[in-house]
Amino acid sequence: MYENSIELAENKLLVLYVIKALKHPISNTQLTEIILENNFINYFTLQQYVSELVLSDFLKYQVMNEKNLLTLTEKGDSVLSFFNGRISSIKKKVIDDYLLSTIDSIKRELTIHSDYTIVKDDTFIVDLKALEDENLLMEIKVSVPSKKQAASLCSRWKENPTDLYTKIINSLFNDEI
Repeated sequence: MYENSIELAENKLLVLYVIKALKHPISNTQLTEIILENNFINYFTLQQYVSELVLSDFLKYQVMNEKNLLTLTEKGDSVLSFFNGRISSIKKKVIDDYLLSTIDSIKRELTIHSDYTIVKDDTFIVDLKALEDENLLMEIKVSVPSKKQAASLCSRWKENPTDLYTKIINSLFNDEI
């Protein structure tokens, strides 16, 4: 029983550690991906921990850009600071290395938005957004005639948002047009 309590505490602290290490709010899906890819906690146990951490006010959900994201509360940060030594240094290193290698894609998921909806006459409205630190940099809405084109635009926007953003801005400010 005692070992299970220690493991439970370390796993919950590990969840807090991941969110703090990111320095950005994170979706539950992204958190789950990080934890599962490193084989620390199984899916169902992780979801239970997240719920308990939210109920205990160590984590909170915050809506940002139409996404429900997890963030560390002051209470969670204090607990993590106080009990940080209870997380094994090996697990911390694994998390730190993993986050270093994936931080760009995680940030991209949080700052690049693309979606499409069907409107009358079987046309689609594609909504593309680029955000930086919660500030809207650009939003484009385009009408296209097919679902295939809508999906393609969304995919291209997610794959290479920086280049597309730069090309659009340069086109808008080019005096030779």
